[in-house]
Amino acid sequence: MYATQALTHLVPLAAEELDKNKVTPGVLGFLVFAALAVGVWALMKSMNRHMGRVNFEEAPDPDAVAAELAGGTGKAASPAK
Repeated sequence: MYATQALTHLVPLAAEELDKNKVTPGVLGFLVFAALAVGVWALMKSMNRHMGRVNFEEAPDPDAVAAELAGGTGKAASPAK
């Protein structure tokens, strides 16, 4: 006897106990949820890795550098408010 034939004999028994008013996500719902959780975890890990490579240093303002070179005072320009 094959396993599928054995299971088909058990299906009517399970159908008697099945409450048609109760809906559950079952194993497939859990697997989909787990796959989404693993995907979000992988995306967050990738984002953290990419954010670590970002250079947050600002480039100097070209107008301030030009004014400093033209003025020749040697003082840095004050930031604009």
